[in-house]
Amino acid sequence: MNFKHLQKTPGFKIAVLLVVAAAIGGIWFAKQSEKARKADFAALHVTSAEDLVQARASGLPVVIDFGADSCAPCREMAPILEELSRTLRGKAVIKFVDVWKYQKLAEGYPLRVIPTQFFFDRDGKPFTPSDATLGMILYADKDTRQHAFTAHEGGMTREQLLAVLAEMGVRLD
Repeated sequence: MNFKHLQKTPGFKIAVLLVVAAAIGGIWFAKQSEKARKADFAALHVTSAEDLVQARASGLPVVIDFGADSCAPCREMAPILEELSRTLRGKAVIKFVDVWKYQKLAEGYPLRVIPTQFFFDRDGKPFTPSDATLGMILYADKDTRQHAFTAHEGGMTREQLLAVLAEMGVRLD
């Protein structure tokens, strides 16, 4: 077959340009997707005490989940936390602390089991639920007796987290 004749046709040149453009577009899209995955990971995972301070100072309701990659219930919650962190960006802050990798970040929190979620209102203060049936534990400072933490011990479903976030004033539409 004679390809020299085919190479001289305008259609061939256009096809080659389209293939090259598609390849470049595919590479660009793959890099953008990887950047987005890395940004989502960074938005969810806490690696410093400053990350926790910034979350509570965000002016948004905050959920901080203390767990570990090696914990089965934590692994079950991971996709839920990732999704909510991504979809509720700008409405709520969802964070995850791996307590095996970053043990110091759990200091100061009344953490007894993993996973445990801590909830803070828009002002960075402990969220006060209106309904005790949500399974929340309210901790008071032993010296001042003021409300210091609101926690839920154990895994939570997407629906449970959304119910708490709705009560915290997060618009879920």
